[in-house]
Parts: sequence; structure tokens; C-alpha cells
Amino acid sequence: MNTSNEALASAVVTSTPTPWVMDIEARLHRWQADEPEEEGGGDTAATPYENFLAALGSCTNVTVQMYAAKKGWPLESIEVRLSLYREGNESTISRDIELSGALDDSQRQRLLAVANACPVHKVLTQPLHIQTSLQ
Repeated sequence: MNTSNEALASAVVTSTPTPWVMDIEARLHRWQADEPEEEGGGDTAATPYENFLAALGSCTNVTVQMYAAKKGWPLESIEVRLSLYREGNESTISRDIELSGALDDSQRQRLLAVANACPVHKVLTQPLHIQTSLQ
């Protein structure tokens, strides 16, 4: 539990008149989420699961880029591909990272370790508690 009462991040998700479309706000940014047509949505935006994977992928990508830049390593680009699988009560995320640039094996291995230490990865792999209340 955050005892300092200062949130690391905040977002507000509000329903819209269009079924299953949600408006999302975080700081000065606004976007939407929707469900695929086969789930009754209009497929006008990424699903909540896709937004979830995008959060992990973007954190992974920027964390690796920042580390390589700090070290002056020749990382030209990084692509992070993610998939979420569910079987019963178990969930698995497959994360494939493609590094482009003249990196040696030790640099590539270090960047893999850095990817596994990105802040969102840490949140997902450490104990996580969700406190829910009605207003």
C-alpha cells in the first residue's frame, strides 16, 4: 500500500454513449478503448488487454533505449512484440524483443536484463494489490 498518498501514476476511464467505448485520460493525454466486434464493441480502439500490453511494451522499449543511450551503445532500434495468454486462472505474457544495431553478445544480454527490470515489469512481477471502492 502506498503510505505516502502520492500516486506514481493516475488515469480516469469514463464510459461514453457508445456501448463498450471508454474515454481514457492520463495527465494531458486522452485516448479511447473499445472491444472487438465479436465481443459487441465497434473495434474503434485498442482493447483494455491491448492497452495493458502496450504499457509493458512501451516501458520495456524506452527503458532499454535509455540504458543503451547512456552507455553509448550502438542500439539502432528496438521492437517489442507481446501476447497475452489465459488458461484457467493462469496468465502468461509472451514478450519478444528484437534489438537492431551492432551490439555484441554481452551488450545484448545486459539489455535483456534491463528489459526485465523496467518499472512496469517490476510492478507486474512483484506482489500487487488492487483496492477497489465504490463512490
